[in-house]
Amino acid sequence: MTELTSLRHIPHANLYRKGDVFVLFGELFGRGYVNGLIDEARAAGMTIVGITVGRRDEEGKLRALTTEEHAEAEEKLGGRIINVPLMAGFDMDAPEGEKNPTELLSGITLKGWQEDKLDWDAIERCREAGVRRFTTSVAQVMQDIDKLIPDGANAFFAHTMAGGIPKIKAFLAIANRIYKGRGDRFMSSRALLDSDLGKLILMNFDEVTANTLQHLITGSAAIRERLERTGGQVRYTAYGYHGTEILIDGQYQWQTYTNYTQGYAKMRLESVAAAAWQQGVSATVFNCPEIRTNSSDIFVGVELSLFPLLKALKKEGGGAWADQQWQICQNLLEDGSSLDGLLDTIEKYNNDATSARFRDFAAWPMDNTPELADVMIGTSEDITKMHKDRKELITDHLSSLVLEGAGPLMFHGAAEKIGPVLWLNHDIIAKQLNALHPD
Repeated sequence: MTELTSLRHIPHANLYRKGDVFVLFGELFGRGYVNGLIDEARAAGMTIVGITVGRRDEEGKLRALTTEEHAEAEEKLGGRIINVPLMAGFDMDAPEGEKNPTELLSGITLKGWQEDKLDWDAIERCREAGVRRFTTSVAQVMQDIDKLIPDGANAFFAHTMAGGIPKIKAFLAIANRIYKGRGDRFMSSRALLDSDLGKLILMNFDEVTANTLQHLITGSAAIRERLERTGGQVRYTAYGYHGTEILIDGQYQWQTYTNYTQGYAKMRLESVAAAAWQQGVSATVFNCPEIRTNSSDIFVGVELSLFPLLKALKKEGGGAWADQQWQICQNLLEDGSSLDGLLDTIEKYNNDATSARFRDFAAWPMDNTPELADVMIGTSEDITKMHKDRKELITDHLSSLVLEGAGPLMFHGAAEKIGPVLWLNHDIIAKQLNALHPD
């Protein structure tokens, strides 16, 4: 995407009703962005259906859920789960009698990983095996889902698949240095991307994060054709990230976390939605703001862009409820620390010449630098120290607010058929939250 297409209005389109079907294309584990969509679907009276990524047995083979696991997953979702394993990626796949990529990488060490070379013909055979397994399972899953959606109903497919890092011991140490390292412990993200290990990870990111949306759209074509022929409509959504506009110097300005290694796959995800849109398929990637999750905690500093949301709440017409959010956040700081002081620190960070240089939309995703690591990780650590309890952070509360605002924006925004890629910046998140909490 070369153009920043931001959602500037609160969508109100109401397409869904009782009897329509919401399909979660990805498994629900912890609380994250998709919970907001599920809440909206349930409130609209939709039938909830989900899939599973399956589980690995002791030998690493993919299997379906056990009876107990299946019941537990359905209870967590609040709907029916099709018990056919849909694990994306190819890091554990190989043709019969050959080693899979994880096995091929098992000898990688922290000392020699940048020089280690892979057999790319073997890797391609593994990729083909993984895609074949996944698309075969998608076809099976769609046959089951087809039976659950009546003629003339509307369907909402929510794609949530992302990730794809192979499970090798050395990578955690490498990642810690790239995403958390400062000074002598700093490591360039470019070193990873230029290595064979990094190239493999980017390939797997593409398969998990982006190509699965294409497999979903292709695999559900018969369902889509039947529903549209009988008076229904179909929507697809996916979760992107491509930086966010936040308040800097009183103006909404685009910024990003650096280095966001998955950025290449997220741009590929955007292109899948754009191509589908040109074919008349309503698929929208919503580029969502940075939040704190279990999976994002390795990216120290990603949470810094959350704090200006407090200013956005006031700028976008917030009243007593917005004031209450400020007070909740102030109460999480230790005595002697003020929220105003914290926000001044964030303003200073965003205006620092080092961090400001990375607000280059056309160059995204940029490589990290030692200078950025110093200022970003240092600021993150300083702000964390201002809290009473490291386990109760302001960014946890602000993350929950972003999730609350994003749900209805995506649900009604998809119904409105606005475009293939939409940024949810702090302005529209704040407007939606203030609308949900009128004084």
